[in-house]
Amino acid sequence: MKMKSNELLDKSVEELKADLGVELKQQFKLRMQLSTGQLEQSHLVMQTRRNIARIKTAITQKAGE
Repeated sequence: MKMKSNELLDKSVEELKADLGVELKQQFKLRMQLSTGQLEQSHLVMQTRRNIARIKTAITQKAGE
């Protein structure tokens, strides 16, 4: 599921770090499925990668405040 950046900015840093952990685990699972040929929806790998980038950006913006 695509995360919206304005929703991420409403969350606290702790919530963002928790979301980041979930997305990183999801990315690992998707990469393993992709490498074994079990993944039929390959677009999820890119979507998860972009979600991770959005979360990291939001964390950095919160740190600058």
